[in-house]
Amino acid sequence: MSRTAPVVYTHADDIARLKTLLPQLPDEARVEVTLKNGSRVLGTVAVRPTVQQYRDAEENEGSNGELRLDDLDAPVQQHHVWLDQIASIRELPPIE
Repeated sequence: MSRTAPVVYTHADDIARLKTLLPQLPDEARVEVTLKNGSRVLGTVAVRPTVQQYRDAEENEGSNGELRLDDLDAPVQQHHVWLDQIASIRELPPIE
């Protein structure tokens, strides 16, 4: 993953919001992620994301995180979602 993010955060409240998403995204969880723009992504969490240090295009340093989801319909397709773009997360039932 790149060390550059479209947006980085330095305020404690913003970073805390990013961190509240992490427990909802454990390894191998099947989830529906709704983004702030209204689009949805369904997939399996490849690896629990972490909040890390990145730089933005202007070289400002701050925090963000990247979620990697394997698509539910085509697992070889991966989706990469920035944590700050997530509006909500819904856990999907496991495959039986």
